[in-house]
Amino acid sequence: MSYQQIIIVGNVGRDPELRYVGSGIAVTDFSLAVTRRRTDQDGNRQETTTWWKVTCWRKTAEIVAQYVRKGRQVLVVASQVEAESFQGRDGQARVQLKVTADDVRLLGGRGDDHEGGGSVSGGGYSSNADFAPPPDDMGDIPF
Repeated sequence: MSYQQIIIVGNVGRDPELRYVGSGIAVTDFSLAVTRRRTDQDGNRQETTTWWKVTCWRKTAEIVAQYVRKGRQVLVVASQVEAESFQGRDGQARVQLKVTADDVRLLGGRGDDHEGGGSVSGGGYSSNADFAPPPDDMGDIPF
């Protein structure tokens, strides 16, 4: 048996776009920016951002489209990850990282309308009071 899971915490880069395909199945896409801040050997602050395309299906898609907005901090749990290469406008080779979300959790961050958060996973919205996001600066992890 094989299994993979990825957890991504970042800020939504654009408002989710809801559409319906085939026999009325809801699909929502949004972008997620994960920014890593660190200090280099010379003491200069470095910042790198990785962009992810997140796709949600069915009830999760509808709820994400309703509650998630640009700038909001979310946690995404996914078991399907893809990397798609393409050529950018500048002619350079690029890679787009894509995940299909199994669970989306609303965290604190820009654009909050309320305190706290919740979880969207297939069937509904539930409290995530027992969830604490990781610290902002975890330093260099050796793996």
